[in-house]
Amino acid sequence: MIYLDNNATTALDPRVAEVLMAAWQSGPANASSQHHFGRRARGRLEAALDRIGQSLGSDLTRVDAARLIVTSGGTEANNLAVAGLGPEDGAILVSTIEHPSVLAAAASLEQHGRQVLSIGVDSDGVVSLADLEQGLVESQRRGTPVGLVSIMSANNETGVIQPIVEISELCRAQGALLHVDATQSIGKTPVDLARWGAAAVTFTPHKYHGPAGVGFLWLAPGVTARASLHGGEQQLSTRPGTEPVPLVIAAAEATAIAVEEQPTAAIHMSRLRDRLERELTNRYAQLIVHGQSAPRIASTTCLSLPGTDRQTVLMALDLAGVACSSGSACSSGSSPPSHVLMAMGAGKSVVDAALRFGVSKFSTEEEVTRAIELISSKLRSAGGFAHVEN
Repeated sequence: MIYLDNNATTALDPRVAEVLMAAWQSGPANASSQHHFGRRARGRLEAALDRIGQSLGSDLTRVDAARLIVTSGGTEANNLAVAGLGPEDGAILVSTIEHPSVLAAAASLEQHGRQVLSIGVDSDGVVSLADLEQGLVESQRRGTPVGLVSIMSANNETGVIQPIVEISELCRAQGALLHVDATQSIGKTPVDLARWGAAAVTFTPHKYHGPAGVGFLWLAPGVTARASLHGGEQQLSTRPGTEPVPLVIAAAEATAIAVEEQPTAAIHMSRLRDRLERELTNRYAQLIVHGQSAPRIASTTCLSLPGTDRQTVLMALDLAGVACSSGSACSSGSSPPSHVLMAMGAGKSVVDAALRFGVSKFSTEEEVTRAIELISSKLRSAGGFAHVEN
C-alpha cells in the first residue's frame, strides 16, 4: 500500500516507538501517587511537558508560565477550548472551514443558548481579516461581545494556512480570546506559540509521527478553561483523569523531532506534493487544485476532477493500493460533501469529485511515481476522460 492520508494520521516514527516502549516498560506510572513510583512518574511527566513547550517556543518553567493540558487527542482539546474559554455568556465566532470537532462543539453550545457567529473564507480558503474585524465590532455594538474566536492555523482538507498573527491582533483589540487548532501545522510549517499571540492552541502528536491517544491544549499565561470532565483533581481540575505518562513522554520526543526536522521535511514533502499536482494537472486540464493560490502546508493537496465521484475513485484507489481520503478523517465513514470546499464556493460537481492526498517526510519518490499512474488510471476510468501522455 502507498499511504497518502497523512492528514488523518501518520506512521509512528521508529525513534518515537523506542521511547514509548521504554516508557511503558519502566514500571507503573500514575503521576498522582505519592509513593516512589508516583513521584518518579510526576517528574518524568513534567519534564516531558516542559520539553514540548520548549520545542514550540513556550517556556513552561517560569512562574507566570503558560500551561499545557493533557487530553485524549485533538477532538477533546478542541471541545475543551470551545466550551471552556471566555465568558459563559459571551458569543463564539468560528470560521466556516473549521474541523468538525470545533463546529460541532459550537453548535452544541448554540443549542443551549450561546450565540455562535461564523465568518466565511475566500475562494482559496483564507479567512477575511476585514470580515473578522467587522464581526467582532458588530457583536460589541449589539451588546453580546465575542468572547472566543476559534480559527485553525492550517486547514486539514486543503492545507491552506491562515494569518494567525494578524487574526490574534484583531482579537486582542476587541477583547476576544483566540483559540487556534494547530493540529495540521507542527512538523510541516514553523510553529512558535509565543509569537502567535493566541490564548489557546490545540495539537496532537499522531499528526506528526507521534502516538495516538494523547493531545494537548496549550493555555497562555493567565488563561483558564472551565472543565468539561469531573471527578479528579489532576491538572488543577481543568482536565481530571490519570495522565498517560508514557504517551506524553513519546509525544515530547515526536515534537522535538518534528520541529528539528521541519525545514528539511517541508522541502521534501513540497517536492513530492508539487510533482503529484503537476503530473496530474498536465494530464487532466480540468483538474482543480483547491487553495493553490494561497500559502499551504507542504504535505497537502486537495484535487477535484469534475465528472468523477470521490467515493468511487477513493475505493478504486484503495483496491489498487493507494490510501487517500475524501475529506476529514473524522467524517469519512459517512463521506458527507466537504463543508470546507462548499465554504470556498465550490460547485456541487467539484465538491462531489474532491479527494485529499497527504504526503509525509517518510513518503518516497517511488511511491509518488507509482501513485501518479494509479490515480491517473482511476480518474480516467471513473470519468471517461482521455488524458495526455507525457
